[in-house]
Amino acid sequence: MKITGKQTIGEVVAKHPETIEVFMSHGLHCVGCAVAQFENIEQGAKAHGIDGKKLVADLNKAIEEKNK
Repeated sequence: MKITGKQTIGEVVAKHPETIEVFMSHGLHCVGCAVAQFENIEQGAKAHGIDGKKLVADLNKAIEEKNK
């Protein structure tokens, strides 16, 4: 699954727990909160003043590293 930013935070974390560390390192600490179930990555990044493109790139990198 390639992360695009349109997936919800909760969906990504459920399918790829290795991304939790990436979310946290970018300052998005709400991976387990209720909002994460319906807020997509782009929305979460914008709400927290985070570079969404960099976050998505790092999430995809973490998934690729896990699948090597």
